[in-house]
Amino acid sequence: MDSKQLAQYIDHTALTAEKTEQDILKLCDEAIQYGFYSVCINSGYIPLAKEKLAGSNVKICTVVGFPLGANLSSVKAFETQEAIKAGVGEIDMVINVGLIKSNKWDAVKDDIQAVLTACHDVPLKVILETCLLTKEEIVKACEICKALGVAFVKTSTGFNKGGATVEDVALMKKTVGNIGVKASGGIRDTQTALAMIEAGATRIGASAGIAIVTGVSDNTSSNY
Repeated sequence: MDSKQLAQYIDHTALTAEKTEQDILKLCDEAIQYGFYSVCINSGYIPLAKEKLAGSNVKICTVVGFPLGANLSSVKAFETQEAIKAGVGEIDMVINVGLIKSNKWDAVKDDIQAVLTACHDVPLKVILETCLLTKEEIVKACEICKALGVAFVKTSTGFNKGGATVEDVALMKKTVGNIGVKASGGIRDTQTALAMIEAGATRIGASAGIAIVTGVSDNTSSNY
């Protein structure tokens, strides 16, 4: 896989609280330069990114219910609607981990469905936060996502105690089949990214996108 092909797997990400307008503009410039699939940013920066990326092929992705997933479903749905109005092309939502741990699977399904309905034709990725789940919970969550017809299941926010693992990506891919799998959290170099793709990832979320495509390790990037 050459660098251009690898770049098309990457959501070039900047989600930490201190990111400035200049940081987002730089992120967009990098995405154009290296040919990344999208930029993944907080929704307040969607208008800025939309203007900067006008005329390019780079999509805008944002996150809802971020980073805990514990919001009311109606709030997640409203976030989604407003982000789409602002110009976003993909939505990543955080699943309600507490509901999973409470064994409230119907409520988990309803939460995802609320956001999926708000998405209409915009692709939805569901973040499982795999570091907090058992293997059985990962499988169950993936089965729900597959049944609902979301576009992707995603490993992690990168804001918790762990990120993507090859083992979890492989388990998710085995469970969802043709649905996309996004690996994110702790992916900072080419070798790790390719290992995730080999395990079944069809998208990579990373703040170290440049290091990944150039083959240079970046130990200074955040976990997401």
